[in-house]
Amino acid sequence: MEDAYVITGGKPLEGYIKLSGAKNVALKLIIAALQFSSTVTLENVPKINDVLELIHLIKLLGAKAEFVESNTLHIDSSNLTSHKVDLLHGSKIRVSFMLFSPLLHKFRECFVPNPGGCRIGARPIDRIVEGMKSLGVTLEYDTTTGYYNARMPRDPSGNYHFPKPSHTGTELLVLLASIGTNTIHIENAALEPEIDELIHFLNESGARIQREGHTIVVHGVSELKQKLPFEIQSDRNEAVTFATLAIASKGNIAISPIQEHSLTTFLDKLKHIGAGVEVSKQQMRFYNKNPISSLNVETSPHPGFMTDWQPNWAVLMTQTKGESIIHERVFENRFSYVEELRKLGAEIDFIKTPIQNPADFFFFNFDPAKKYNQAIRIKGPQKLHGGVLTVADLRAGATLAIAALIAEGESVINGVSILERGYENFVEKIRSVGGEISKI
Repeated sequence: MEDAYVITGGKPLEGYIKLSGAKNVALKLIIAALQFSSTVTLENVPKINDVLELIHLIKLLGAKAEFVESNTLHIDSSNLTSHKVDLLHGSKIRVSFMLFSPLLHKFRECFVPNPGGCRIGARPIDRIVEGMKSLGVTLEYDTTTGYYNARMPRDPSGNYHFPKPSHTGTELLVLLASIGTNTIHIENAALEPEIDELIHFLNESGARIQREGHTIVVHGVSELKQKLPFEIQSDRNEAVTFATLAIASKGNIAISPIQEHSLTTFLDKLKHIGAGVEVSKQQMRFYNKNPISSLNVETSPHPGFMTDWQPNWAVLMTQTKGESIIHERVFENRFSYVEELRKLGAEIDFIKTPIQNPADFFFFNFDPAKKYNQAIRIKGPQKLHGGVLTVADLRAGATLAIAALIAEGESVINGVSILERGYENFVEKIRSVGGEISKI
């Protein structure tokens, strides 16, 4: 199986890239479609490994899902027959945890394995489990099988306050509460725009959901039925990857379609360091107009600086003058790329920074008995060279590709199927802006 890129870097990349549909919207909407009483049509669905894996998974449950055009997907859940999610395929992707909702509404009982996906830290599954329990779901975890057994004997009811915001947890509770006879309040809900896209999708199909700041109010309805096809928004994480590539390579890349509000924090940081940013309706252009300056960042949930963006930011900081610090607050294992970048000549060190109330400062479940490496210091500017690299998680994969494209000489990146879980036609898009890349 081809699972490596050969990249020859060291030149400015220029041109235009059309963004694909958002991975973190497409996956959730495919699962939401299983709760509909009608066939669902989704447009601009990215053909990435995670989406293809999920399609295979829901087919094993009895649903039908087929691409009828390049990126248009039809989903029919009328023949959903199984209430047990396949262990092998379910454990591959974290989003499989959201299958609790459609399976509970269909069968009132289901079996879902512990979720998979990138190993970037302990996910706050306990918050999600407690949220489901607060709405009337009973759950038991079997350590011998790796499955959760869930039962929902009645319509969801009750309210839940997240102790710390959870992106997936918010989406799952919204989906669970959308069908029924009760009104449910979800408090301290996450603010990511992908959640609002899910709400928009459900409301277009008969749901009654309102966001009031950090509180989401869900009035249960009897059924969800799609009236018109729904188009998935562009992937803002992909946008950040190509923006970073343009600036770090001293190139000039335009991307579209993309809404400015989805990238406000990232754009503000770019302007602060002196990078070239031009924003017009549905399109942005990124370029390196000056020597860019260093800047410290801390990750936090939306509207803060996303954890998915910080690996890309690290590569960009290797090209700035001075030192910069990245403090990771969302996950406790997000620096898998550091040792790989060091192989290319990057000067990056782990540092300790004093935190007065770490349990409040970090968004993961902080354990005072554990040792954490949550901050790195990057020295720049660095002239990177080629090397042999290995991908550990999705966003780290994109980071290593960017680094190889700005480094002098040839690099080999192994394990790129992990990168392709979230990036559609990555090789073709890089080539379209002049990058020398091939898959072997």
